[in-house]
Amino acid sequence: MSFSSDLETVAEPIWDAIVAHPIVEELGAGTLDEEPFRYWVRQDYIYLIDYARVFAHGATKAPDLEWMGTFAKLLDSTINTEMDLHREYAAEFDITESDLETTDPSPTTRAYTDFLVRIATTGTFGDLVAALLPCMWGFNETGKRLAKKGLPDDDRYASWIEIYAGDEFTELTTWCKELMDDVARNKNEVECERFRNLFRTSARYEYRFWDAAWRQEEWSV
Repeated sequence: MSFSSDLETVAEPIWDAIVAHPIVEELGAGTLDEEPFRYWVRQDYIYLIDYARVFAHGATKAPDLEWMGTFAKLLDSTINTEMDLHREYAAEFDITESDLETTDPSPTTRAYTDFLVRIATTGTFGDLVAALLPCMWGFNETGKRLAKKGLPDDDRYASWIEIYAGDEFTELTTWCKELMDDVARNKNEVECERFRNLFRTSARYEYRFWDAAWRQEEWSV
């Protein structure tokens, strides 16, 4: 069994919980109120900034030139392509670039990104990959499951599903799974268990990120 197949047993109940969450169910049905999703779009933009930092650390920690180059390309793509697309998508919900740039990270966003950057900074290359994988995998799985039910009439929500269920994002997710398999190969059980725990923590944060948007989470004080 590959290590990513092993991780699937960790991930499956979390993906099930995400897809069963009201915000995702209503997104798939096209009935989701705009406010929780506008919150999600703004928080996701802030998340992407630190997500890019993780790719930067991946490039510096990669053990060979091929992986170094791939992480460098992902960094460039995130900053110069994905964030531009995110700004364009946000505009469909009347969210300006200024709105995005001035968004205050929610408690969940701050906790999740701090966790990712800390692991990317202080952990091994394998730790970084294990912590990074749930973001790609979770969105891909969510998009695919929603797509199987049929696209909603609201083109904005349908577009979200098509992006994350699409071939390009699926290929990226598959690449990251295979990278995890390569990194975990020949590692001892202590190291593999650490990878599992890091993966599980990030996957749980993926659920909390959706839940925070549904609740439009704010700081208490």
